[in-house]
This record gives sequence, C-alpha cells and structure tokens, in this order.
Amino acid sequence: MRRRKLYIFVEGHDDVWFFERIVKPHLVHYYRRVFIIQHARLSTKKKYNYIRSMHEMRADYLFVVDIDYFPCVRAKKEDIVGYLRIIDSRAIVVVIKEIESWYLAGIGNHRSRKLQLPVLESTDDITKEDFNALIPPKFRSRRDFMNELLKHYDITIAIQKNKSFAYFWQ
Repeated sequence: MRRRKLYIFVEGHDDVWFFERIVKPHLVHYYRRVFIIQHARLSTKKKYNYIRSMHEMRADYLFVVDIDYFPCVRAKKEDIVGYLRIIDSRAIVVVIKEIESWYLAGIGNHRSRKLQLPVLESTDDITKEDFNALIPPKFRSRRDFMNELLKHYDITIAIQKNKSFAYFWQ
C-alpha cells in the first residue's frame, strides 16, 4: 500500500529541477503524492511551521541541504537541528558537496565523451564552480546543459560515482 504524502524540502531551483525529474518519478510508486518545496528563501519560522505541520499530519518529509563548509555530515545535521529544533535528524539529507555533483554523477563514460566532458570516476568533490567550469561551449545556457544531463541520467551510475547520492538512494 502506498503512503499518503511525502514532502521534500530542497534548497534552490537546481535542486527542485533535479528532484522533480530524477527522484520524484521513482517515489510515486511509494507515495500517492510527492511535493517538492524550495526552502532556501524561507524564514526559519516558516521552515519550523512547515516541519511542525508535517509532524501533526504524520506526513513523511525529507529536508535536503548541501554540506557547505561543514567538515562532515554529522556537523551539518547538528547545525540544522540547532536552529530547527523540531526536525527529525533522520529526515535531513546532506548532499556532498552540492547538487551539481549529483547532476554529473549520473553520466556514464560514453556520454561524458559525447558531451565533451572529462570522464569522472567520482563527483563527490564537485562544487557549483567546478560544474560551471565544465559546461561545454556548445550549450547556450547552464540550464540547457543540466537538461541534457538529466535526459541521459543513469541512477545506477550515479550510485557508483557519488557517495551522498548512493546513501540517499538506498
């Protein structure tokens, strides 16, 4: 039996796009409704109220964040719990380093060569700046490039190339 609802709180537009295109289609087998909510620009109070509502409805939720400058996942989770005291730390998903690393993780070696990208064994250390530097000149925009990556995304490859994606997926 499918659960009722899942709310996934993500940081920015690129995260929303990734979760809508890659993650959500797989979750609809487990949930009747999946909602993606951008939280980066929400006030702490608004985030707190959302989380409180999740608890009251007994709804499942995930709170996705980049690791940023924190030395480890535990430190990042402690920081989130520090200002959103109501949040269940098990619901926090930490992306290492940034969502752009997950975009690149799902691209196999053959597709990398076709896109004129270096073949990456791991994307664990990819930052937004690294990602932007890798965009081939043939793409008119960053969004076009991201769209192309998502068109050819392979979850099995992503699990192999990015530890935080593998942890999230399993």
